[in-house]
Amino acid sequence: MKFMVIVKASAASEAGVMPSTQLLTDMGKFNDELVKAGVLLSAEGLHPSSRGARIRFKDQQRTVIDGPFAETKELIAGYWLIEVSSKEEAIEWMKRAPNPHDGVDSEIEIRQVFSEADFGEAFTPELRAQEQEQMRAMREQRAR
Repeated sequence: MKFMVIVKASAASEAGVMPSTQLLTDMGKFNDELVKAGVLLSAEGLHPSSRGARIRFKDQQRTVIDGPFAETKELIAGYWLIEVSSKEEAIEWMKRAPNPHDGVDSEIEIRQVFSEADFGEAFTPELRAQEQEQMRAMREQRAR
């Protein structure tokens, strides 16, 4: 099972305050543990929402909204993508993570990523083949 672990933003991360050397060191050690256990697929920090944009969909209309965005508690500062056997295992791993916001109360959210089986019959053999081809093409492009 794949899980996205979402690091919620803080006032400091939204202000562009970079993590301390100690936090980077602690995160590096934790990420090393995830790598050695074979569960880490990806992990990245994100720039503040002031450098981002949102696209609002209404019927066929698309509206671009430039950041920053008001509600810090609803924003994402970074993520891990892990593959483990259960939500309980994901929780156990993340309980060991360093606090992602240098001594400030913070929160992470754990969400399971959909698998092919979750879509049932709506995910036709043709759609499966299309997705497999997309994944192959992405791997090939990254290898260049």
